Amino acid sequence: MKFFDCKTAPSARLVRMFIAEKDLDIETIEIDLRSGAHLQADFKEKNPHCTVPVLETETGLHLTSSQGCWRYLEAHKPSAPLLGTNPEEKGLIADRIWRIDLDGFYAIAEAIRNELPGFRGRALTGSINYDQIPELAQRGAARTAHFLDTFEAHLLGENDYVAGANFSAADIMAFVTIEFAGWIKLELPPSAERAHDWYKRIKARPSAAL
Repeated sequence: MKFFDCKTAPSARLVRMFIAEKDLDIETIEIDLRSGAHLQADFKEKNPHCTVPVLETETGLHLTSSQGCWRYLEAHKPSAPLLGTNPEEKGLIADRIWRIDLDGFYAIAEAIRNELPGFRGRALTGSINYDQIPELAQRGAARTAHFLDTFEAHLLGENDYVAGANFSAADIMAFVTIEFAGWIKLELPPSAERAHDWYKRIKARPSAAL
């Protein structure tokens, strides 16, 4: 297998942490997004969507989403399960991941890509250029603030981890999203004590340093 990564990209970090939690040794190839390496013809052959992460399987299949990579890796090495072990766990973890992705991760991306000068003319990922819409940056920031304000009550609740008593990919999704929010200078509210305790425990895991 080969993993096409970018150290600065939160989307790639989702898979990088998953690989580390699985204790897998996979050849990693760094793609420099700042220099536009993801827009070059050789990379487009692997991923016409021009994004990272990309996981190249042993048969030459290219998986181009964090979710596709996660599911392949989980099936490749089921031990230390991160996507659940029974129907209820699998359903809850998938449900939590979807909610965090939609309300948190994509809200932050909406704010960043529609405001920062470096994304001018590149407000959406992919091979087609789209102009920034300032109002979407404002909306993305507002959505992110709401996500952070409600994270403890709506997603963490009384659980030790986001999807219950065990660490899972939902915790990876939430942790990377909350760190991503720092790009727009937003964070968990001080009053969310249990959420801050959860964050510290995830931050202490070796995979979080990657």
